Amino acid sequence: MARGFTKGAQSQRQVSREVKSARETSARTFSWSGSELVCAGVVFVVALVTYSWTLAPTVTLVDSGELIVAAHGLGVAHPPGFPLWVILAHLASLLPFGNVAARINFSSAVFASLACAMLTLVVAELIMTASSLAAPKRTSKTAHQRRKVGDSTGGGLLMFAPAVGAGLLMAFSRTLWSYATITEVYALNALLILVVFFLMVRWRRRILETQKTKSEQVTIHDGWLYTAAFVFGLALGVHHVTVGLTLPAVAAIVYRTQGVKFFTSRRLLYAALISIGGLLAVYAYLPLAASRSPVMNWGNPRSLQEIWWHITGRQYRVFFVFSPAIMGAQFVEFCRMLSREFGFPWLPVTPFLGLAGFVSAYKRDRTSFWFLFLIVIADLAYSLSYEIAEDKDAYYLPLFISIAIAAGFGIRWLIQLAGAERAPMATPYLVGAIAIVLASATALSANWPFNNRKHYFIADDYVENLFSTIAPDGLLLTQDWQVVSPMFYAQEIEQRRRDVKVVDINLLRRSWYFDYLKQAHPGLMDRSREKIDPYVAILKQWERDPGAFARSQELTRTISMAFLEMIQSIVRNEIRVAPVYITNDVLVADQTNGYLTRWIPQSYQLVPQGLVFNLATGRSFHELPDPYLRMRGLADGTRRFAKDDVVNVKVLPTYTRMLINRGRYLALFNQHDGAIIAFKEALALDPSLSAAQQGLVESKAKLAKP
Repeated sequence: MARGFTKGAQSQRQVSREVKSARETSARTFSWSGSELVCAGVVFVVALVTYSWTLAPTVTLVDSGELIVAAHGLGVAHPPGFPLWVILAHLASLLPFGNVAARINFSSAVFASLACAMLTLVVAELIMTASSLAAPKRTSKTAHQRRKVGDSTGGGLLMFAPAVGAGLLMAFSRTLWSYATITEVYALNALLILVVFFLMVRWRRRILETQKTKSEQVTIHDGWLYTAAFVFGLALGVHHVTVGLTLPAVAAIVYRTQGVKFFTSRRLLYAALISIGGLLAVYAYLPLAASRSPVMNWGNPRSLQEIWWHITGRQYRVFFVFSPAIMGAQFVEFCRMLSREFGFPWLPVTPFLGLAGFVSAYKRDRTSFWFLFLIVIADLAYSLSYEIAEDKDAYYLPLFISIAIAAGFGIRWLIQLAGAERAPMATPYLVGAIAIVLASATALSANWPFNNRKHYFIADDYVENLFSTIAPDGLLLTQDWQVVSPMFYAQEIEQRRRDVKVVDINLLRRSWYFDYLKQAHPGLMDRSREKIDPYVAILKQWERDPGAFARSQELTRTISMAFLEMIQSIVRNEIRVAPVYITNDVLVADQTNGYLTRWIPQSYQLVPQGLVFNLATGRSFHELPDPYLRMRGLADGTRRFAKDDVVNVKVLPTYTRMLINRGRYLALFNQHDGAIIAFKEALALDPSLSAAQQGLVESKAKLAKP
């Protein structure tokens, strides 16, 4: 009986110890959570101030204009539609300050700042989990004191120095910063990915804490898991590809925390259903928006088939290339992007911290290592086989997030290394501060010249320079998305030059675009209906079964000729009403527009006027008005552009080519004084232009002859 009483007392004391341990854990959790929020708040404020200061004041290039029009009018953007972003950006467009573009640009700044704050929380959670898993090995008095000091700073910033460092590093990274100051979907995409990561690592830490107290009720923390599943479903309504690529990493957290038993339980089914529910709730927006026939109604996704085509990005499948040579070239390009992402290529502070962080995670918390490693592998496997240009860096955002998190582990490793037994007690503090300042300052100073868009008027000036040349009711044919996208914004949102009939030749291969043209330019559609209707009919056949056309040369020839006849009809009918213009890119022959690029110069004289060619019916000389081209920030040295920036790849060459074309045209008609001015203006933009140099020499030689 005494033994029974003693055994019962021991059992009661054991329960008391477990309860006490649980309370202590809860108290530490509360304290740590407060510190986490302080650190995340600091990072959020720093990021938001930086992004607001460098925010673009108006529309920018690439997809900005089209996305603003879709968001402002609650329309449908290009595939996959980004319904959640459209809804949130629409709310931002209602803010009572600035123009519509600036309001939506600011929403990107908020999303990106929150993403950096969430990354701070993710790193803090991972470090706390790793710290709790690490078994103390040193037993000396000095070591005990150091652990005590480390524990006492757990509620302060030093404990979370790695988290703050990683958050600031992400805030000043090249890619996230570049999308935080313009209208794009990727800032929100990064935020939602990091929210999922935070919820999952918080769920994991709660599970491990519960297991330490020997509690069996691990499912009491599944609220974190199910919330993560719901956010994951919502995130698929922004940029589902990069979100989906994180699924193996999320699965690794679940497996390493709960094992196979989770995947054979109903909890997996519940999580999947919640995620699917979030996904369906978001994408239900597409047919609802399309049914309203908004201004921007890309793909007009009303039927199940059209919705599926839109969500899966059917029109972009041609960019997938599984060629070792091309993937190798893509990998080289990725390495170049990575070398500049977090600072100067010649000062690889972050790559060193990231590598050290991966090694540290492998040694101390294998789950964190596999989590980060799988993000990198999945992202690379997809992105290297996807051959696109303008926003390719955004596809590497999950990978860059992984490296920033790993860098946080690297900072933690440095702090621990500085805490050697014989080192002064202040050394870890000093090392932590130096690591944070060095990494973040390097990224900030390296990326500021490229990401400061405070005076970015390039797209706005580009549009205005085009409008200034085009006569009232003129028709502009172009294949340049850098022209079409900001013009969508200028005409539909700012109501500028609604008389100009802008027609994107590439979009004429999408049947939904004709619905837009009917709303925007009904007269144009009526005048060429005889050729437009037959082409649209065969175009819809191609959209339903493109494979049939690929297998049949006759069908391919039929649709190609119908396309050419439609363009010819539009040009001939519109030139009777007002002048017709084309951009220089229309003359660049390719597999689809070969007939068109040959027909135009054979039928009309190309008279260079500003940034376009006027299609003239005669072959005599046409006086060229002196162009007044606004080029704020383009080549005045106020802002730097990477070699692969769309400004250097497409916009700046448009200015220089058209100045050279102007010089050549004037020289052809012996107007060498004007030609010399044009060639000099082209060389002022790019001194390396051999065509301008040659033209300048030849015109000067002509003038020198008696």
